[in-house]
Amino acid sequence: MLSRLWRKPRQWFAAWLTRRLPPVQRIRLQQRHIFIVPSVTGAAYAASLVLMLLVAINYQNSLAYGLTFLLASLGLLSLFHTWRNLAGLTLSAAGSTPCCVGEYGSYRLRLSSTNNDYQAIAVGWDRRQLRLLDVPAETEQYVELSALGQRRGWQSAPRLRIETRFPLGLFVAWSQIDLAQKCLVYPQPLHAPVSAALGQGEEQASEQAKMSAGVDDYQGLAAWQAGDSLRRIHWKAWSKGQGLLVKQFSEQQGPQQVLDFDQLSGDVEWRLSILCAQVLKISQSDQAYSLLLAGQQIGPDLGLAHRQRCLRALALYGVSDL
Repeated sequence: MLSRLWRKPRQWFAAWLTRRLPPVQRIRLQQRHIFIVPSVTGAAYAASLVLMLLVAINYQNSLAYGLTFLLASLGLLSLFHTWRNLAGLTLSAAGSTPCCVGEYGSYRLRLSSTNNDYQAIAVGWDRRQLRLLDVPAETEQYVELSALGQRRGWQSAPRLRIETRFPLGLFVAWSQIDLAQKCLVYPQPLHAPVSAALGQGEEQASEQAKMSAGVDDYQGLAAWQAGDSLRRIHWKAWSKGQGLLVKQFSEQQGPQQVLDFDQLSGDVEWRLSILCAQVLKISQSDQAYSLLLAGQQIGPDLGLAHRQRCLRALALYGVSDL
């Protein structure tokens, strides 16, 4: 019941906050970006001042008046310093780390200062789980915040909450910034035996293996060239006056691995999960592979860059690449 009552005010506040603080990659906190309210300690402090003022009025005690006004002045100074501890701080997005569905990806933030020292700055997605750090003058501090990958594709980061209670904790200066950060979420790997996911390339359909340079089977002799290993020189041929010849060997190389989306059955997400698991598995070996997805062929190739291209294609299948 209470959640329903608060739904409309929350929606109104979120819409108002979007208009006041639109998404940006970099922002320097100014007066219009910072909100300040009393903390629980500050509210108790204000209530104590009211009681002290009532006592001073009742007894007409000059010392009570002086102490009340002195503490009130201290509270007002704390209000200014708390706001100043956020004003001028620069926040910017510093990249993200991809993840799979059900895993945690990370968003990197950069906090930089030009002239002022910023102390006890708390950042995070939720006010109950904030990370505390200091930003000295003319320095940069980096923070990584994690978020659960919930669905395949680009996942936007929640609004970043930044706050401070420095120096006395009587007030909370805060802001909620949208740094327009996105994290790429890959399909959830589904490790299942699927023979249809692996096949042979079209150019290799008629042959089961091909020969490549190796050290297994002797192939013959060839003229020596600069850069050839001295261990492979055929010294008997050289002693017979036949010139410098080197031995050549070959090894059997298996058929190229092809991951074909159309050869799998089932719904789209299930097939993408199977292919994601296969890409992660094959990329651990030094074997070339290619990915056939929606009429597009990626590869054949190997290495980290090729794996990232394949995973990106799987993550953005049917999703706008924005």
